[in-house]
Amino acid sequence: MRVAINLLTDDPFNPSGAHWFWTRVIPEMTRLLRDGESFHLMVSPKSRPAHDYGRSVGYITYPWSNEKRNLRTLSEHLYSPLRLPLSGIDVLNTLMAPIVKSAPKLVVHIKTLHAYTTPHAISPPARLYRQLSYPRTARLADAIILNSRSLVDEVQQYLNVDPAKIRLIPEAVDHELFNPGDRDEAFAHVAKRYGVRENFVLFVSSLWPYKNCEGLIRAFAAAKSDLGGRQLVVVGPGRDVEYVGELKALAARLGVADDIVWVGGVPLEETVHFYRAAEVFVYPSHNETFGLPILEAMASACPVVTSNVTAMPETAGGAALLADPKDADSIADQIVKACGPESERLRARGPERASEFTWAATAARTLDVYREVHEGHTR
Repeated sequence: MRVAINLLTDDPFNPSGAHWFWTRVIPEMTRLLRDGESFHLMVSPKSRPAHDYGRSVGYITYPWSNEKRNLRTLSEHLYSPLRLPLSGIDVLNTLMAPIVKSAPKLVVHIKTLHAYTTPHAISPPARLYRQLSYPRTARLADAIILNSRSLVDEVQQYLNVDPAKIRLIPEAVDHELFNPGDRDEAFAHVAKRYGVRENFVLFVSSLWPYKNCEGLIRAFAAAKSDLGGRQLVVVGPGRDVEYVGELKALAARLGVADDIVWVGGVPLEETVHFYRAAEVFVYPSHNETFGLPILEAMASACPVVTSNVTAMPETAGGAALLADPKDADSIADQIVKACGPESERLRARGPERASEFTWAATAARTLDVYREVHEGHTR
């Protein structure tokens, strides 16, 4: 069984959640390969250095990855039908099916349906492409891997998929990196390197509008008198420059500009220091299909406040406080509780919940899907 995994949809200069997923899952899956099984990663010259797994995998090189989105998309459709058969690929794992069938079996790995659920979060051309491609891809797929029941519901709502194709496989958290540590040491680290001065409320995410940093700023302003001198620390790249400007203008209007530390993007390894040092991590997104930062914070013994919609309650599993992301007062109330009477309970319950999710389990179940569809082909 020769499996091709499409890694081209990630921008090597701006890694997404999909990048972190595959860098954790691929090494785990390679440890489980049997004789006659192999992985072949679809990469570009620019993305290959981010996926160096030694001799345990092969590589199929395409000209572009998502640093050149339109050219990447074109090459996926035109080059795959020629290149993948030359490599003897049995199973293709991808997001969108190539126009011409490129492998005997197709596994589709859907992580979001933003083209339908948060259409304004992506550009009109990308939205149109996805809305045209998803239904066809779902029809052609032999199996569709989804990471939450919430996403299953969205896929059924918008794509009306045969339920027999769906495989629900939750994502996980890197427990070697994200685990409880010394809070004082963590605070000293973020204070020295990033200029944090006081105990703080934490937000970690790329600054897209649907992530709702706006709602958090409003909630922070509303709760300011109850939070003492705590700061709000925002960690994550500002991918929409205009939106980041709007957030800073909002903070100024609400009188909390001097209480916010805008850290920007940091390496994944740095985020654990913020989680360990924070009074509470707040993730008030309007739409998530899994919400990996929730588990990262929990694994680090940081209290969590998140939204009561889509997949976030499912991921939190009773180990976080839930708020209405459209109601700043609701978010503010839960922040105050998480910093006060609920703090110790959440710090104890979070690591217990996070321990239920491991990359080893995610990898084993994903590899089982490849074997299942391949065996169906060869019987």
